[in-house]
Amino acid sequence: MGAAVLLLCSSHSYSNEVFGVTQNATSFGYQWVMSQILPQQAGLKVNSVIYQYTTVKETEDDMLVHIQNENALGSGYIFRETDDWSGIPGNTISKDVAVPLIEIDYWGLGSIEVEGKGEVIDAEVKYGYQYDPCFDPQTSPDCPGYVEPFALDLLEPDIVDPLDDEFVQNELDRKANMRAQEEEERRRQRRKIAEQVEDDDERLEQLLGIEIASNEYSVEQTALHNNLMALRGLPVAYTYSIDGGTYKDVVVLPDAELPKNRRALSVGLAQELRHQELVNLQYAK
Repeated sequence: MGAAVLLLCSSHSYSNEVFGVTQNATSFGYQWVMSQILPQQAGLKVNSVIYQYTTVKETEDDMLVHIQNENALGSGYIFRETDDWSGIPGNTISKDVAVPLIEIDYWGLGSIEVEGKGEVIDAEVKYGYQYDPCFDPQTSPDCPGYVEPFALDLLEPDIVDPLDDEFVQNELDRKANMRAQEEEERRRQRRKIAEQVEDDDERLEQLLGIEIASNEYSVEQTALHNNLMALRGLPVAYTYSIDGGTYKDVVVLPDAELPKNRRALSVGLAQELRHQELVNLQYAK
């Protein structure tokens, strides 16, 4: 809900406090939420509760009426005013109850509660309040101790692109150059292998008697050529020749004749005698 505000300060300065009174809190029922009643102003304090209502009852009936607000920061009530109508005929009552500048944060759920027999009608509850517009020094440059608010763009962190860093870029360039050199080396090796295979094919064809320089192959040479092309996996060693020559014997014996092997002679002689004994046994009967 809105609020009826009474300004007691000059139009060009924020140095004085602002005083005001809310609209009727019971406009939508006899229970209300204070955040919908009081202006949500930093530093606001309630200084009075102003109410009026009419009771409908029998004179002899007991009746209590409570105008109250719960303590939003604790238990119990931050404000409770009780009117005793017991033994009194129904009537209308108006009150302005001063409170000791209670801050807005304490004011919880408000309500009108009836105990006993009777009814409350035509109720109005309003709250008087005051606040210092310079409670927050950033409200206006006219406030004492004003501090200019931080701009949102100043609070945003600077985003640095790592690619803009000179050292990072140099490292990326170095790695790119290395990759390019490695790729060029692989291409060179592939060309070298292809040239080697081609040379091997030519040497093998020459070794087997195929005339490569001539474009006119015989039927046999064409078939042999095709087979060679299909068998690229032949060992490279087939296409190479090993240099040969004559190697002269350079072994020199220190004596003119070799020494006799006496052990070999004795073993041979024993074998021969044994053989002769076996032969003689065949005829000795």
